[in-house]
Amino acid sequence: MEQEQNKAESVRRMYADFVVPSYQRSLTLTRGEGMYVWDADGQRYLDMGGGVAVNSLGHAHPRIAAALHRQALTLTHTSNLYYNEQQALLASRLVKQLAPGKIFFCNSGAEANECQYKLARKVGNPRGRFEIITALNSFHGRTLAGIAATGQGKVRVGFEPTVSGFKHVPYNDLDAVRAAVTDQTAAVLIEGIQGEGGVTPATAEYLLGLRKLTKERGILLLWDGVQCGYFRTGRFQSFQRILENVSGAAEFLPDAVAMAKSIGGGFPMGAVWINAGHADVFQPGTHGTTYGGAPLSCAVANAVLDEIEEKNLAANIRAMGELLKQKLSGLGRASIKEVRGMGGIIGIALTVDGAAAAAKLQQAGLLLIPATGNVLRFLPPLNVSEEHVEEAVGIIKKTL
Repeated sequence: MEQEQNKAESVRRMYADFVVPSYQRSLTLTRGEGMYVWDADGQRYLDMGGGVAVNSLGHAHPRIAAALHRQALTLTHTSNLYYNEQQALLASRLVKQLAPGKIFFCNSGAEANECQYKLARKVGNPRGRFEIITALNSFHGRTLAGIAATGQGKVRVGFEPTVSGFKHVPYNDLDAVRAAVTDQTAAVLIEGIQGEGGVTPATAEYLLGLRKLTKERGILLLWDGVQCGYFRTGRFQSFQRILENVSGAAEFLPDAVAMAKSIGGGFPMGAVWINAGHADVFQPGTHGTTYGGAPLSCAVANAVLDEIEEKNLAANIRAMGELLKQKLSGLGRASIKEVRGMGGIIGIALTVDGAAAAAKLQQAGLLLIPATGNVLRFLPPLNVSEEHVEEAVGIIKKTL
């Protein structure tokens, strides 16, 4: 144990000396298995944060390990100057999840959204359209364009002047979007559930109204499904879950959908689905990536998708999300103001400081992710079980 503690201290010293301090860190984690991680002191934690919605199959999943090993011994990287079978296969499978169109592969959610910004400008350029309307409290990444798109002023502090061409209006307010559209508007960009912004879902009326408005005005509707997408709500994309059994839902489809996080199950990866009408906008020389769609990343993503489909994990996370909401709502704790979200993206809005609550829960063995507005996020793997839900709720019951 002393040796492990010395190792942890050594790691922290190296961070202090050599790693840019752009994050507030706490634990020194040494290994993970399934729903659990262990720190250098040997303490086990139930990980209901899932690497911020990344670890869709949990930690050290054998299917991911096998895919990595197999592909690493076959073909790791080629560049996009050549074809590779794993990329072609994955693209075809993702398109079948939505509708006719094509996929651009990249490495992260921020890059996936950058692709959408460029798509909007490329499509709008002949008509002098370049502006993108996004929502207040949204989060779209930390690149210069990403923080300009994000509807939270705190992320832009110190990076002014920001990239021009972005407007922010209240979320779930169709009239505000309508009033913001001008002859320079190229697109509206929206999250189905604002994750960093506090786990706030869009309403069905808002989504249907946005699609109608954007079609009427001849502008794109772009979808940021980086956190709330990829089966996290129990459907491939959150709009499919939000619009279930809603009149007019069959006609709803964005013009592009950004994906990342859960798609690689822990391996860095992003992707953008672009509808058939705009799928050929990017020609050689207009957009690119060195690592996006490499054989190794696509082999892992294909393995993740295999597991999701074969084990029907979309149905599992849907059921576990309902169970978690029910259990949390039934706690009757004065510190819990509201429980919201769906599937594997559930938020508890607290009457106490969210960061302090997260720290106390961590001490008790439960990892959650803080968000705006004193909200704690549950972003568990898609294969979370009822036992894990019960364990998490039990820790919250004792701690809050």
